[in-house]
Amino acid sequence: MQLLLLQHLSPKTQNSSLRFIINLILILSSLCIVIYLFLSLLLLLHTSNSITFSSSASSSSSLSSLPSTSLDHIVFGIASNQNSWPKRKNYVKLWWRPNQMRGCVFLDDDDNNSSKSPQNDTVSSLPPICISDDTNRFKYTYRGGLRSAIRVARVVSETVALNHSNVRWFVFGDDDTVFFPENLVKTLSKYDHELWYYVGTNSEMYIQNRYFSFDMAFGGAGFAISYPLAKVLAKVFDSCLERYPHMYGSDARIYACVSELGVGLTREPGFHQVDVQGNIFGLLASHPNTPLVSLHHLDLTAPIFPNMTTTKALEHLIEASKVDPHRLLQQTVCYDRWFSWTVSVSWGYAVQVFSNHMFLPDVLRAQRTFSPWKRGNALSESYTFDTSDHHPDPCRRPTVFFFDKADSGDGDGINSSYIRMVHENCTFDIVSPKKLEEVRVFSRKMELDIKQLRAPRRHCCDVLPSSSGKVMEIAIRECKEEELIYMHS
Repeated sequence: MQLLLLQHLSPKTQNSSLRFIINLILILSSLCIVIYLFLSLLLLLHTSNSITFSSSASSSSSLSSLPSTSLDHIVFGIASNQNSWPKRKNYVKLWWRPNQMRGCVFLDDDDNNSSKSPQNDTVSSLPPICISDDTNRFKYTYRGGLRSAIRVARVVSETVALNHSNVRWFVFGDDDTVFFPENLVKTLSKYDHELWYYVGTNSEMYIQNRYFSFDMAFGGAGFAISYPLAKVLAKVFDSCLERYPHMYGSDARIYACVSELGVGLTREPGFHQVDVQGNIFGLLASHPNTPLVSLHHLDLTAPIFPNMTTTKALEHLIEASKVDPHRLLQQTVCYDRWFSWTVSVSWGYAVQVFSNHMFLPDVLRAQRTFSPWKRGNALSESYTFDTSDHHPDPCRRPTVFFFDKADSGDGDGINSSYIRMVHENCTFDIVSPKKLEEVRVFSRKMELDIKQLRAPRRHCCDVLPSSSGKVMEIAIRECKEEELIYMHS
């Protein structure tokens, strides 16, 4: 048809029409190519996103399919020396579990022939002994310090060199560091052990952190290094030590080397350096809302329970932890409507009853029952946590009931009791909490999942009508969604 029409047109007109048709065909072809390329690009992007999502989902599924972190996945490196080990080993006995734990206590000498190969160590109440490598080749220039800091720092690389299998975390501490194993495992389970992590805490004293570093994990509190970071750190550690002869301690050297690898401190407030002296009741009774992982310097502080030795007091606290480890020291606050009292329960340790209603933030502050680590500096009494005055008059302080015992009832129900261990010579009336002799606390075993660990929420409690004027009963429970912990008018 087009040819017939063209035959009736002049040659000039025919040429013009042909060019028009050819150009139109070229334009349409180009447009089709552009549309094709555009659709292909969209398809490619969609496929790429699908692959990325699928890969990410597969990775997440792979991680979730792994067995949860347990004590079997942790290797301990404990720093000690020939002089302190005979006494300090009693602390390690409190928490060491020979059938579940792996690692070594590193000593500087073997005068008593006490070393054992970790592979041949017989089952006992203590970890095997390892003798540290000689460190004389390293310089130490800190005036007045101890060059043993180099040997202690190398506990990190020497623990890795034990070459244990199926390791997720290496945990390090001193011979007077008391760990709470279930809470250590639970805390580390928050983190992906396949990534580079350096987990620990600072000192309680501002001046200590200012002098050493706010980003350093203090060694006495204990700290954890994930397996992949520890393997790399062990390879470069000696070369790193050469650059820091001027530093004082072992933990400063470890921090410096971890920093050179570009890794910062992940803070966990459940580790405790305890750089204070005297009575640490105020510190323990206002524990952060996180599992208790460790305590340190306990031979330099007063026993944590009255009328007990330091070791017996620790054993008593550990007995509570066996019943409900995740709830240990967790602070719960409620208010008595009848007598206008404020009640603070630090589970497994103490109950405080204040004779008046107090705002919650005031109750959560740690009472300064303790003394500074060192005096003589304007900042020596500056702490890294909230504190409140401890009233000089015992009769105006809260009435304190210390943990006595805990029993698991049917299911996951737990009954614990707290009694007066110290009686002040005070006069009081019928509305005073000092008339009380015992506090009974009812709760359920706390089982923390990952969401609760990452976004913790304090529990609530209720003061129950009591059958005896000398006994108070408290029930701890999870708070309702919109529930507030506040004073009742």
